[in-house]
Amino acid sequence: MQAREAAGLPTVYEAADVALHDFDGGKPRVTYTHGGQTHTLECDFIAGCDGFHGVSRASVKDAVREYEKTYPFGWLGVLADVPPVSPHAIVYGNSERGFSLCSMRSLTRSRYYVQCPLDDKVEQWSDQRFWDELRRRLDPALAEAVITGPTIEKSIAPLRSFVAEPMRFGRLFLAGDAAHIVPPTGAKGLNLASSDVKYLSGALIEHYRERSDAGLDTYSQRALARVWRAERFSWWLTTLMHRFPDTDGFGQKLQEAELDYLVNSRAMSTALAENYVGLPL
Repeated sequence: MQAREAAGLPTVYEAADVALHDFDGGKPRVTYTHGGQTHTLECDFIAGCDGFHGVSRASVKDAVREYEKTYPFGWLGVLADVPPVSPHAIVYGNSERGFSLCSMRSLTRSRYYVQCPLDDKVEQWSDQRFWDELRRRLDPALAEAVITGPTIEKSIAPLRSFVAEPMRFGRLFLAGDAAHIVPPTGAKGLNLASSDVKYLSGALIEHYRERSDAGLDTYSQRALARVWRAERFSWWLTTLMHRFPDTDGFGQKLQEAELDYLVNSRAMSTALAENYVGLPL
């Protein structure tokens, strides 16, 4: 955005009535309303980076195939101006009461989460109730180290896995949340959006500089290969770390055995690290 501003290029925020036209032909257009007037943007290509609820995927709903898995719980998250519980950037917790997560935003700001039922309301969770519940789900030494304070943000987010295929429709290309959603357990949402943009920007540069459409023609295939690997990892980590309401004693023992294997196996730990840090582009 700073580069656009430095180049004197306009950026339109809060446009209404956005619609995509003729992206399956040679002259795509975007129409929108802004400042009480209707505008038309003529372009060579359209990058649909407008999120899960945006107009881009909705414009091709009859041509897209969607894969989705919803999870029977949510994350209650809070943001607080308190020091992190650990010098490590992030701590995952798995307890009989459910999942928990402690993450560092800075040396003075922390983000915390606990697994909660989907029908819970934020109003049911006072700050005191949240801090008490978080402590119950952590190792005793970590629980003792938690510094509490007033929360400055509190919300409940549902968890889902979602992929739309393909990610190209003529001269329209989907990217980021418009094409895929991952549960936040694997921390792969922004990572995948960035990799989409890397593939797409490289393909567009190739188109204009080298007059080659090879990158554009393979964009969807390349992006989806990475998307599905990240979807698998995020799903696996979610099933490993959460308590599911329909899990029986056998399933719980399997989860505990896999956690034990993860902690004590160098091969398994290496696989986790490789996926968590990010697979090669």
